[in-house]
Amino acid sequence: MIINSATLDLAFRGFKTVYSDAFAATETHYDKIAMTVPSSSREESYGWIGQFPQLREWVGPRHVKNLAAYGFRIENRTFESTVSVKRVDVEDDRLGLFKPMFAEMGTFARRHPEELVFSLLKDGFNAACFDGTTFFSESHELEIGEEKVAVSNMQDGTDPPWFLLDASRALRPIIWQERAGYEFQAITDSNDPHVFMHDEYLYGVRARVNAGFGLWQLAFGSKAELNDGNYAAARAAMMDFRADGGRILGVKPTILVVPPQLETAALQILNAQLTASGGSNVWANTAQLIVTPYVKG
Repeated sequence: MIINSATLDLAFRGFKTVYSDAFAATETHYDKIAMTVPSSSREESYGWIGQFPQLREWVGPRHVKNLAAYGFRIENRTFESTVSVKRVDVEDDRLGLFKPMFAEMGTFARRHPEELVFSLLKDGFNAACFDGTTFFSESHELEIGEEKVAVSNMQDGTDPPWFLLDASRALRPIIWQERAGYEFQAITDSNDPHVFMHDEYLYGVRARVNAGFGLWQLAFGSKAELNDGNYAAARAAMMDFRADGGRILGVKPTILVVPPQLETAALQILNAQLTASGGSNVWANTAQLIVTPYVKG
């Protein structure tokens, strides 16, 4: 193959097509539990997290909520993946050898949000959210009347973690922030210093993104055994979650997230029509199941 701008552009478009096809074909679930927020700067502020615009009887002047009460911010992070293709391989028209590599690059780029979002759930037992406590905590503080009440959205234990989420609302348990999406790029100019010195072309992906915690009231994390009793207790706790002031939020769990080692137990709870003892399974079809290795403890 003669090396010129036309053949290099043709190679780039071929590699990009392989990358894009694999990217589009890869199944993901992160968008089921995370709300996507476009970003226009280095970081974004989510001061309104934790403020609920519930209706109240209009007595006296309007009650204006302060949407910058918490000052919670998510800073964008830059990610990349880069591979090299030797010039001699392009000259010898061996481009087909590299198609699997670019397909894998597309698959991993598509799964990258999956890794960040679900890993954040796993880290929620140790990482703080907007109210200063860990996302999954036994001591989230709410003001109920004139009292401050500690509320738990977790079960402690030593088993693999599992998570119950309400993803039915505009607000979600996790925020997926995107400053610049996953872009396929190349350096193929013969006058580029790297190409000149190393006799190879560079292809890669770049993105500026990050994930952060949303509302803790929309999530429940457990390290207790995944069984009917603990599942029922988690659901009941979530449906009783309140905002400051004591107003019921109307939380309804819709998604159960588990690591692979809990898939059988989760399927028994959500899909089986009968319990192990032969009775009716009252929890069948009460949530959608997501199995992912990224929440493995």
